[in-house]
Amino acid sequence: MPHFAPAEYAARRARTREAMAARGLDAMLLFAPESHYWLTGYDTFGFCFFQCMVVPLDGEPVLLTRSADLRQARHTSILSDIRIWTDGEGANPAEDLKALLKDMGLYKRRRLGVEFDTQGLTAHNWRLVEGALRRPELLDASTLIPRLRMTKSAAELACVRKAAALSDDALDAAVEMTRPGAYEGTILAAMQGEILARGGDYAGNEFVIGSGEGALLCRYFSGRRRLDANDQLTLEWSGAWRRYHAPMMNTLVVGTPRPEHERMRDAAREALLACEAKLKPGNAMGDVFNEHVRILDDRGYRQERLNACGYSVGARFNPCWMDSQMFYEGAATEIEENMTFFLHMILMDSETGAAQCLGRTSLVTATGPESLSRSTLDLITR
Repeated sequence: MPHFAPAEYAARRARTREAMAARGLDAMLLFAPESHYWLTGYDTFGFCFFQCMVVPLDGEPVLLTRSADLRQARHTSILSDIRIWTDGEGANPAEDLKALLKDMGLYKRRRLGVEFDTQGLTAHNWRLVEGALRRPELLDASTLIPRLRMTKSAAELACVRKAAALSDDALDAAVEMTRPGAYEGTILAAMQGEILARGGDYAGNEFVIGSGEGALLCRYFSGRRRLDANDQLTLEWSGAWRRYHAPMMNTLVVGTPRPEHERMRDAAREALLACEAKLKPGNAMGDVFNEHVRILDDRGYRQERLNACGYSVGARFNPCWMDSQMFYEGAATEIEENMTFFLHMILMDSETGAAQCLGRTSLVTATGPESLSRSTLDLITR
């Protein structure tokens, strides 16, 4: 049950081969679950174990995996050739990879690209691969497919739009449940339940939730509390549809907003709109970050802002829904039409204890940005 038409996958493989040829690669050894999914539809969490997809320049991909994922690959992907390495004490799947490369006539080829920068290849497994594959030249090709994935097809954009609608629905559910005395766990359950009930997926990482002092954190942490009569609630979450993400971020105020809440919200909204205005083909990602700095520093929030303000988004797996291309100082990645980005303006003041965070996902069109969210940018109070 791959989620895209055969022609879509064929176009992706053609783009991959073109990029491989430009780098002079004879084959790719793919370890990133996002690459497996994008190229073939293969969808699993079994990538925490050794898995490798071999993509030759002039042939079809072959997957090397465990028996537990054999039917998973058959069910979710277009793969026709799936090889199994056998679990056991002292098993070395890198030797199975070596045998596969020999079988495919690739072992003696000198230029094999490898995806190093992924949670799908641990340092332990890389040492096994390095020890087994002594003859081929192994080149770092970690950026090849992630760069291709940045530009979305029409079918992919339909998934991102659906994910964005789910993000808005989740915010509506959170707002409905937020009130003095509300339990954070109930709010999380409402958000995730809304997404799952509408056919969405679990996101690539946990939703962020924090109230009181925890509202000044932008990572998930264990432990729940009830909201006070006057409180603040920071949320960062993402709808996910067919693994595609469209994150959002917001800080709600319970009770009466403090003046600092209102000042911070005004600054965050101004900065978000200024950054979004720079999401135009031809601009660099660093140009967008410069707007983040200009607005927030002029507003007096140099110490309260972060040193990055968002990233590319698409189909992602655990442990994180972020793609690697980020908005930070000097980021040279060029923005192109049909890319999707999450921009977040995060303000956290340890002296006053106040937080205001605001973020949403946008699509880059030929003429500029299109916000994919229908939700207000105004301060939400409950």
